[in-house]
Amino acid sequence: MSGTAILTFPTEFPIKVMGRHDSELRALTQAIVERHAGSLGEESVRTRSSSDGNFLAITYIVLAQSQQQLDAIYLELTACESVLVAL
Repeated sequence: MSGTAILTFPTEFPIKVMGRHDSELRALTQAIVERHAGSLGEESVRTRSSSDGNFLAITYIVLAQSQQQLDAIYLELTACESVLVAL
């Protein structure tokens, strides 16, 4: 048995993105996520700044429909120059 968890779709899924605070990180990444998962309300987005204010962490809660949808979101997020990490 592998260590990979199997998701049952549809499911609420957190997508975490980190980048520099001085970039347009939220606008860029929210546009990417919404392109694949539809419009997100403010209740589906959480932001947190690093203690020194240089970095921003954003969590998007999406209603994932498939593994392929999640893979497409992560591929586009990691290709974005403003994104340092996508989890």
